[in-house]
Amino acid sequence: MTLTMTSYSAASIDPLSKGLGSVPSASVPLEHAANLEWNLLAEDVSLPAAVLYADRIEHNLKWMQDFVAEYGVKLAPHGKTTMAPQLFRRQIETGAWGITLASAHQTRAAYHGGIERVLMANQLVGKRNMAMIAELLSDPDFEFFCLVDSVDGVEQLGAFFKAAGRRLQVLIELGVAGGRTGVRDDAQLEAVHAAIRRHAGTLLLAGIELYEGIIADEQAVRAFLRRAVQTTRTLAAAGKFDRAPAVLSGAGSAWYDVVAEEFAAESKAGEIEVVLRPGCYLTHDVGVYKKAQTEILARNPIAKKMGEALLPALQLWAYVQSIPEADRAIIGFGKRDAAFDAGMPVPARHYRPGSGASAPRAVEPGEGWEVTGMMDQHAYLRIKPGADLKVGDMLAFDISHPCLTFDKWRQLLIVAPDYRVQEVVETFF
Repeated sequence: MTLTMTSYSAASIDPLSKGLGSVPSASVPLEHAANLEWNLLAEDVSLPAAVLYADRIEHNLKWMQDFVAEYGVKLAPHGKTTMAPQLFRRQIETGAWGITLASAHQTRAAYHGGIERVLMANQLVGKRNMAMIAELLSDPDFEFFCLVDSVDGVEQLGAFFKAAGRRLQVLIELGVAGGRTGVRDDAQLEAVHAAIRRHAGTLLLAGIELYEGIIADEQAVRAFLRRAVQTTRTLAAAGKFDRAPAVLSGAGSAWYDVVAEEFAAESKAGEIEVVLRPGCYLTHDVGVYKKAQTEILARNPIAKKMGEALLPALQLWAYVQSIPEADRAIIGFGKRDAAFDAGMPVPARHYRPGSGASAPRAVEPGEGWEVTGMMDQHAYLRIKPGADLKVGDMLAFDISHPCLTFDKWRQLLIVAPDYRVQEVVETFF
């Protein structure tokens, strides 16, 4: 692969980014971050800071790769969660088939970060977006897929890519009534397929895709998945796919076990490449995805036997900024720093600089510490009167919904168990 834009290996720690320490006036290459010998607990890092725990990231990478291997299916984790090519490369190195993304911009960022296969789980619409993908497809080592669910969309893609002299692999997306994108019935499916055939040689039908995460009921999810299996079998039997093996893809972070169960037989047959796309497993959380994982562990026999499950690997560290009332502390982070759409951040660790402690202590539920509200740069923490908390203390907060925390940070820190900074991860939202 030729890196024709900015080489991400030459990226540097940005001295203007929040969450970093005193960077010399000449910026430091990202790969030299460990040489700075920063330690979070020594206050070498400006807070607030988004922190990833190296050991937990590695655990989650291995856990999910082992899980899909049990079913004989492939993994293309959704990169929109982190938009960090450094983390994408770790996923690929651990065994991922490719990276899933949602837009042309994200795809370009991944490509220039060294990713050679992208499944864009979205429709590719608009001249400039198409041109961005056409540019990437000039590299013969880069494999790309996008979704189609309408005749208009197919016609626009066919005309553009024929004029550009590029061939484009497409997946027909299936959908459900009241849901998101995707063809709703057989008539729409046939119309879209016929449109693809009108652009034979330019548009290549590579497989079938769906997203089941908008369905709340397990039986309805299974029915949708079985519809996809049947559709794929019918098209394969009629020789309608232009890629061998054809791709059958689904699975967000809530139902990936059910998708694996329903699709695994197709993978074993050899003619279909089953690709699962969960994204939030890498960092996990203590909120919506912890709940989803708990349900997976309760219903899936393979997940149950795999030992310690996914671990929350992302926290937001901040200072106690003020204690203006006996039962209220003001913490130095807010909506600009952490997700709040799926629940408030949860206080998890407490450290007092200068105390001599080698590690922070866990905040216990019985202490009653709770974030009750957030403004742009402040969080309201309810405490019990007399709580052992001082201005300048450091607190770590667990997060619900990691996606909307990542996109608030240009750079995040990966730390070792002793809180040494091992790496600075750059995001490209």
